[in-house]
Amino acid sequence: MTDLETFKQQAAIQAVTHVRSGMAVGLGTGSTAKYAILEIGRLLREHKLSSIVGVPTSEASAQLAIENGIPLAELTAAGVEVAIDGADEIDPNLDLIKGNGNALVKEKLVEFNAKLFIVVADSSKLVGQLGEKFAVPVEIMQWGYKATLIQLAAVAPQVQVRQHFKDGQPVISDNGNFIAHCTFTEIKNAREIEDRIKHIPGVIGTGLFLGLAKIAYVAGENGVQKLKR
Repeated sequence: MTDLETFKQQAAIQAVTHVRSGMAVGLGTGSTAKYAILEIGRLLREHKLSSIVGVPTSEASAQLAIENGIPLAELTAAGVEVAIDGADEIDPNLDLIKGNGNALVKEKLVEFNAKLFIVVADSSKLVGQLGEKFAVPVEIMQWGYKATLIQLAAVAPQVQVRQHFKDGQPVISDNGNFIAHCTFTEIKNAREIEDRIKHIPGVIGTGLFLGLAKIAYVAGENGVQKLKR
């Protein structure tokens, strides 16, 4: 396991210490969140946890949970006690850019309805300001997407549909939508940008996760750091 993978695993395992028997747990998507799913599965097999119900944020996380013996359920009105997920960027306020795993809408739905949302990451995901390293993913309807892109271009300097590397075809989300990449030179007011994008017809959701994460576990050369909002 590379150092980066070790850091991801360390952060995820620390987050799982917040999980208690009987909880409904939001299961994130991506290369760091997978370690939380693996750890919950291990604890269930070793009878250190019981009566856990997982609420997956993607088909990939659902499949991994099934393989690891975690019972699954859909999101209900009660929400989940804890949600654990990774991020593409984490700023000093624990505001996030997420969505490069193409699951941003379900992730936001679960994490908005979590009593405690914990973000897990390696230290490379820390930024001084959102948008330093990653574009903001925006899930958009396929129908009329070219018109939607024109409207997004009035907000972001650079907009393009995410494509597969191999064949150049558009990436399709679990929900059957396209993902647009909105690249900014800088994001001074993320909430204003979020509001402007959300009001564009054809937009399903954005990868700006603002005010949702309460705790972050970030692992690096100096161990696991706990950050709070």
